Amino acid sequence: MIKNDLFLKALKGETVERPPVWMMRQAGRYLPDFMKLKEKYDFFTRCQTPELATEITVMPIDQIGTDAAILFSDILVIPQAMNIDVEMRAGVGPWLPDPIRTVKDLDRVVVPDVSDALGYVMEAIDMTKKVLDDRVPLIGFAGSPWTILCYCVQGQGSKNFDKAKEFCFTQPEAAHDLLQRITDTTIAYLKEKVKHGVNAVQVFDSWGGMLSPVDYQEFSFQYIQQIIDALKPLTEVIVFGKGCWFALQEMSRSGASALGVDWTCSARNARYLTGGDITLQGNFDPSRLLSPPATIKKMVKEMIDEFGKDKYVVNLGHGILPNIPVENAQAFVDAVKEYA
Repeated sequence: MIKNDLFLKALKGETVERPPVWMMRQAGRYLPDFMKLKEKYDFFTRCQTPELATEITVMPIDQIGTDAAILFSDILVIPQAMNIDVEMRAGVGPWLPDPIRTVKDLDRVVVPDVSDALGYVMEAIDMTKKVLDDRVPLIGFAGSPWTILCYCVQGQGSKNFDKAKEFCFTQPEAAHDLLQRITDTTIAYLKEKVKHGVNAVQVFDSWGGMLSPVDYQEFSFQYIQQIIDALKPLTEVIVFGKGCWFALQEMSRSGASALGVDWTCSARNARYLTGGDITLQGNFDPSRLLSPPATIKKMVKEMIDEFGKDKYVVNLGHGILPNIPVENAQAFVDAVKEYA
């Protein structure tokens, strides 16, 4: 039994005394202890070493007291397992030296045995569950197939993912083939995570907002729907699409337990678009954590008032930034715990 089950109650739509709180990228670069590990070990070493992934996952639980832990990993472990090289370059971010640009490039892309190719993630879950000792739930996650395709084709981060879109629009059959392979791998990966004890999963569609509403259905959401359908009988599924307010109505009918909302969509619009009956998560502007702690607390209280305390998970509208003072992150969490 999870000792603090507020998060799971909120995902099930149950009445709570206060909403739960966690932050995307909460085990990140704003924590001094994380930075010490970053200086010693490169990015994928941290992801691939279960002891390090566990230590990083549990840091924010011990240090700022969030109501859920999210396993330290990366969405790009999926393409790595699919035989696509991914590096993390200083000052550049993700770098894929051999991007997928043609049908022929698909010849080298495999749908792996996830328990073998991503066994280190499962070891990290086993280890993290032990260290957490059921204090709070553990969230597992994956990128959406479209978001993964963006990196696989573009070869790096981008402001517009023009090459990824060109691939989809000029070679749609190849694009759908790649998207389906990513989807199949992701479903197997998330199912394995559930088997190892994660209490919920989140799908990050970080680049969904790059697509028009029509293209979003074709190249992103139909694949997310497959993931929801496969995981829903096993666990709670959260879907977060950055810039995807236009799809909230359809998402609310998908069977997901909760939908993440970014800071460009108001609580009122999010509730209206989703019919007011599904748990929502978000949507504090991460940059607002640079405000003084007193301002943060006031804004968090207003945000909870707007969303309502039930069917709501307090979170940021995207990942926490590396330049946020720890005491400001603490003020964000404390404001929720003090909510009355």
